[in-house]
Amino acid sequence: MKNHQHATNSFFGKKTELYFAVLCGVFLCFGFIAEHISSFPSWQNSVAYLISYFFGGYFIFIEASQKIIKGGFDIDFLMIAAAIGAAYIGSWAEGALLLFLFSLGHALEHYAMNKAKKSIEALSDLSPKTALIKRNGKLENIPIEALRINDIIVIKPNTKIAADGVIINGSSSINQAPITGESIPVDKTCVTDYTNLPEFKDIESQHLVFTGTINGDNSLDVLVLKLSKDSTVSRLIKMVSEVETQKSPTQRLTKKFEKWYVPTVIVLVLTLCFAYLIIDENFNTSLYRAITVLVAASPCALAISTPSAVLSAIARGAQNGVLIKGGKALENLGEISTIAFDKTGTLTEGKPKLTNIITLHTIEEKELAKLLLEVESLSNHPLAKAIAKDIAIKYSLKFQNTAKNVYAIQGKGIHAIYNSQKVFIGNVKLMETEGITLKTDVISKMNTLLEHGQTVMIIAYNNEIIGLVSVMDLPRKTAKATLEKLKQIGIKHMIMLTGDHQNVGNAIAKQIGITEVKGNLLPEDKVAALKELIKRDKKIAMVGDGVNDAPAMAISTVSIAMGAAGSDVALETADVALMSDKIESLPFIIGLSRASKRIIKQNIFISLGVVSVLVPITILGLTNIGLAVVFHEGSTLVVVVNALRLLRYK
Repeated sequence: MKNHQHATNSFFGKKTELYFAVLCGVFLCFGFIAEHISSFPSWQNSVAYLISYFFGGYFIFIEASQKIIKGGFDIDFLMIAAAIGAAYIGSWAEGALLLFLFSLGHALEHYAMNKAKKSIEALSDLSPKTALIKRNGKLENIPIEALRINDIIVIKPNTKIAADGVIINGSSSINQAPITGESIPVDKTCVTDYTNLPEFKDIESQHLVFTGTINGDNSLDVLVLKLSKDSTVSRLIKMVSEVETQKSPTQRLTKKFEKWYVPTVIVLVLTLCFAYLIIDENFNTSLYRAITVLVAASPCALAISTPSAVLSAIARGAQNGVLIKGGKALENLGEISTIAFDKTGTLTEGKPKLTNIITLHTIEEKELAKLLLEVESLSNHPLAKAIAKDIAIKYSLKFQNTAKNVYAIQGKGIHAIYNSQKVFIGNVKLMETEGITLKTDVISKMNTLLEHGQTVMIIAYNNEIIGLVSVMDLPRKTAKATLEKLKQIGIKHMIMLTGDHQNVGNAIAKQIGITEVKGNLLPEDKVAALKELIKRDKKIAMVGDGVNDAPAMAISTVSIAMGAAGSDVALETADVALMSDKIESLPFIIGLSRASKRIIKQNIFISLGVVSVLVPITILGLTNIGLAVVFHEGSTLVVVVNALRLLRYK
């Protein structure tokens, strides 16, 4: 194909093949007119047909000869043989018509493939070619290739972002649609300290920016964390180009069929050439029939029925921020009726949120909130950070820095001094250690919160319990509606797999409508749970973040990674990567997979249907070569147009 592509570009650029097909048709028409109007000399129609043969057969001959060198006889070879045979028996017009329609089908097939590829490669065009870099206090424009890790680039308002990195100054809303398919711009802010950053995948998404996305109205300073060859966009383009090599089960079956079918047709045609030895007809009649059968039996439409549909579906997914890795994943996804979900970050937000502050003494709620804000703000524990952040917003309080001597008591909680009194915030063990008594009403309130899947901490002030604070990883706002939609489109079983306590899993499941929950699972337990599900339901899709779920995702039929933008592991391990962090893309991608499966079936039915009708009637001599050409090549055009419908799937 590479030589073919090179040849394609050498005349009129990428549309050469299409122009050649049109020129073939033009000279065919001229030859046909010259042949049927007596005022034209006979040599003119012969020259017109010869030129038509040249334009129609040019690319087909190149492909056929490349494959013959490698020892493969395929459809292109059959077409060239049929055209030469038609010329030999004097049916120049029919031979030229065959080459015109076949080359037009070929050109349209490549157009369909290129259109699909272009919508993906458009990502690379989105990346700017230069970056505005801060060096020695000055700004200068440099080529993207010259960027280095830890360079600081300036992103002006309403311009494209030149590299994957972290915002170190400024805040803005960023249009991430080119990568994640999100229709609404996402608010991004700078990190507080960029001297000690975690790994790229562990940085919170609100601080990260990606190549090719578009900045809003404010200027940003971005610390470059990935070079252009490693950026999310580059990896996407590379993966999509690799996607084509991963053939679907139907494609592999079609290739096997072609392998024995083409030689069978050649043997049949050669046999029919000698039909005159058995039945009462001359050699030319036998040869004409044999060549007509050769035209009718070529499985052109079959050859492109699956790849054109697969590539169109993959391109449509990419437009919506979904990367499907090949036909195998696409076809398997359409057959899924069971989905296993990781809980944290997939069905839930993945971040603890403050749910309750309960007062158990004379202290008022706002006073208790103030105490919590002052103490928790000085702790580095993720739960403490979540509590402090949410209290400041919910109660409109500002941190005054009035607590002191805050330190963590491993596995139990924290200790502090507030208003000259000791404060303890933590679990039952901490209270027992400090000799603080737990009354039955405290235990009963705690148990109620625990049953609802919340993490509860007890607050003691001056050796007396004054309240409870609880946090919870809340369900995604869109989770319930998405699961409902999945049910509607025929997903029968949806199972939550979580490392959290069974109570926590049950509480979340109740809120979003999941019926099956498996809690307290370690990564190896998730693998065992999936094996059980595969035994029961044969094909399973696993949805997770692709990092800690990698072992379980590896054994599922189709693994789907959420929020894959910026996560190398998710991009590498998953069969389907949702570039945005949106669970609501799931029904779309399953629907697209099913639509592509339907179109592949329709295409195979059309292509095999036409061949199975045409071959017998041509063997019996009930049709001429012209009609065989029209019906045969017409089916090829129908198949290509049918596949292109997937590019408009909603």
